[in-house]
Amino acid sequence: MFSYLFRRALSLFFVLLGLAILIFVIARIVPGDPARIALGPKATPEQVLQLQVEMGLDQPFIVQLGTYLNGLVNGDLGKSLLTSRPVLDDIMAALPATFELVLFTIILQIVISIPLGILAASYRNTWLDNVTRIFSLIGVVTPGFVLAIILQLVAAHYWGFLPITGRLDGGIDFNADITGLLLVDGVLKWRWDVVGDALRHLMLPSIALAAAGIGQVVRITRAAMIEVSSRDFVEAARAYGIPERVVTFRYMLRVSAVAPLTILGLEFASLIGNAFIVEFVFSWPGIASYGVRTILQKDLNAVIGVVLISGVFFVIANLVIDIILGILDPRHRLNAKDSK
Repeated sequence: MFSYLFRRALSLFFVLLGLAILIFVIARIVPGDPARIALGPKATPEQVLQLQVEMGLDQPFIVQLGTYLNGLVNGDLGKSLLTSRPVLDDIMAALPATFELVLFTIILQIVISIPLGILAASYRNTWLDNVTRIFSLIGVVTPGFVLAIILQLVAAHYWGFLPITGRLDGGIDFNADITGLLLVDGVLKWRWDVVGDALRHLMLPSIALAAAGIGQVVRITRAAMIEVSSRDFVEAARAYGIPERVVTFRYMLRVSAVAPLTILGLEFASLIGNAFIVEFVFSWPGIASYGVRTILQKDLNAVIGVVLISGVFFVIANLVIDIILGILDPRHRLNAKDSK
């Protein structure tokens, strides 16, 4: 297991390094002068030249790349032209909000999709199976931002108890200074009013983000459970008189969990990117909405930082899901070794 984890971590390190270089190259070859774009068309040539020197754009490309990689090693992502603060400080201030939203979304997906997939497989070709499949199909084909707007309209008109913007009501005085997560810090400080209000604010954006993932995981779980149900060890367990619920949850689900867990791991990583429009719609103060503002203002340093953080999430999620799959199914480690 240690050798397997070392190989995976080493390969993912090179993936991150390649991503960092690729993003930097793309940002530098995009038409237009970043300094001119940042200052606007009314800036004088002297002002543009001064900002170019401050951003290091007057240096040769290889020198810029070396300075950029050295800054990454030291945790320096440059200065944001939008906020005039270090990009890393802006990202760290916005990251807890997005992480809380993504974590709650993943929990919602697991709690809903896995049981529905098991039910659909257990009662396949019945009305329950058909309803579940229609539900999952609607979730997959409905864009997150469309569902977000629909939920906002419905909540504003019918569900007055669910807020449609922000993380916390303005009348609640609370500082999440321990972890940055309102739910966790609210529990640690015994502020149950904060926990309840944060949950209400999380519901709508997390449902909008979770819908597509729920649909995918339901379909994959159903297919995996049906495929495993015809294997010899399942038939043998039933022949020995083991209760069906034990066969389903102890034997079948363990083997069937490989595919859904893979999708959930990728979903967790991709939610950072998919949250852009949903956060913007719900005025959620996270890294995704910060990324939207920096893109609109053509703040290249901040855009590069947001993309890199998204890449880090993706790499870490892949590593974690590989560890889980290696524990559940040792053949996964062997296949990964053979593929190399």
